[in-house]
Amino acid sequence: MRFEVLGPLSVVDYRHDQDKSLLPSASKKRVLLAALLSRVGEVVSTQSLITEIWADQPPRKARGALHVYMAQLRNQLAESASLEHRAQIVTEPPGYLLRLGGAEFDQHDFDILMREARKDFDAGDLPGASKAVRSALGLWRGPALAGLTDGELLSVYATCLDEEYVAALELRIELDLLLGKHRAIISELTRLIHEYPLRETFYRHLMLAYYRSERQADALNCFLQLRERLRNDLGVEPCRPVQRLHQAVLSADPALDHQFTRPEYLARVPS
Repeated sequence: MRFEVLGPLSVVDYRHDQDKSLLPSASKKRVLLAALLSRVGEVVSTQSLITEIWADQPPRKARGALHVYMAQLRNQLAESASLEHRAQIVTEPPGYLLRLGGAEFDQHDFDILMREARKDFDAGDLPGASKAVRSALGLWRGPALAGLTDGELLSVYATCLDEEYVAALELRIELDLLLGKHRAIISELTRLIHEYPLRETFYRHLMLAYYRSERQADALNCFLQLRERLRNDLGVEPCRPVQRLHQAVLSADPALDHQFTRPEYLARVPS
């Protein structure tokens, strides 16, 4: 059995020759399962679950209905996986918790790969770090828990997961720059600054990619584009790392040239 939250909620039974979806058909049960996954191994209170399903308009017998939904989920999980791969829903005051047991969980896989990527990065193994972070990003199938984030608990959880995705993407692009792939990532970064218009790291990466591709004017225009957006939207200037990079581009600082070891300039500029 495998649970997936890095995209639309998915539950798959791998016992069959073809993977069998175990995703509950009822939307309320999907919300409950996602809520338990958001704090896997921890108790989620009955009141939190009721609020997540019905917001501020719970039915008169909400606790009874919740108990029925949980019993149905518990039975579905128990019947759909072999014992060694089975997750278990446990009643524990003041609510319920999900124990993964031998089941797989894509968020855990993502976390393991990202720890490996950062460890390799810190050790100077850039190809190893790049491979690990690409594997981590490959687990994503779309926005976290797409379609299930109306409630506060899951909205916050999905936002945190999506932030981890963007941080992983930033690391992957930084590694591409360190590995000399600056020309290959320009089109992707051009898309990303429109998708994340206030994410200054993507502008900084694009400026550096332009500069290393002998497109100094485009690098400077990228800075001007960011500065105008920040001034118009927030009334602020670009962050200091971006401003330092802008000055380095203006002066054609040799530290900006590509090196296969971590450049001294980037070491001075936080990611």
